[in-house]
Amino acid sequence: MRVLKRVLAVSALTVPLVIGAAGLASAHGGVDAAWGQGFFTAGPDGAGVAGAESSVSPEGVSHADFGIWSDDEGVTGGFTGSGATLVNG
Repeated sequence: MRVLKRVLAVSALTVPLVIGAAGLASAHGGVDAAWGQGFFTAGPDGAGVAGAESSVSPEGVSHADFGIWSDDEGVTGGFTGSGATLVNG
């Protein structure tokens, strides 16, 4: 049962991880770039997942990171996010 809970927790949390990519924006000459990284583990001592992402686009900038760990003692985790919208004018 512990293994099932760990697998479910890791599976549910890996879905939102972003695979990083970068490129140039459209003909408007703006910048559009993104970066992402993720990690997960499951073993006899527990299961965990962590991820981070950052992006810059003509609409603004953003950054987020998170981590979560599950073991015999329970589940712990944290999240940090920030962003700004660019205003023309």
